Amino acid sequence: MDCSRIKIGVMGSAGGKMDPEIEERCRTLGRAIAEEGCAILTGGCPGLPHQAVIGCKLSGGLTIGVSPALSVREHVDHYGSPTDHIDVMIYTGAGLMGREIVGVRSCDIIIIVGGRSGTLGEFAIAYDEGRMIGVLTGTGGFADHVDDILPVIEKPTGSRLFFSADPVDLIRKCVASFRENPPVIREREAAG
Repeated sequence: MDCSRIKIGVMGSAGGKMDPEIEERCRTLGRAIAEEGCAILTGGCPGLPHQAVIGCKLSGGLTIGVSPALSVREHVDHYGSPTDHIDVMIYTGAGLMGREIVGVRSCDIIIIVGGRSGTLGEFAIAYDEGRMIGVLTGTGGFADHVDDILPVIEKPTGSRLFFSADPVDLIRKCVASFRENPPVIREREAAG
């Protein structure tokens, strides 16, 4: 495996009523990730992130899941999560919240699609650690309210944010920016 491959985390709505048009945009997002030669990483969950996994896998991309479960049985039976289209599943046994930290820290870029409280938590971790974040607007939930919370955060972290309603445009912007100027997370943490 190429360790320099950019890992893009897709974090978002795993449950609730899914709009077919938004599901298709997430599959397009996954295809764009594969076409850029990047790997996709999700929480191994159903919903919008899994639609992106399907798009990535069907386009020949590498797909990685970070499960809250300790085993495949717990992943499927307890969490009701899929295993199809995922090349590598990491069973953390850390539960939903613990899985968020592992997932975000394993990625170079985070993409927000839809989302509820879990996605808000993933965004907060990524933002606080200065990671690059893309937001696929028009996907509902938290993704359509990121702009509302940015003014009240008032904490410069070095996180670069990109917004687009077009999944291909969003991935291209994020990947180009990352390749041109990759963030150095640990130096920022060491500085204080």
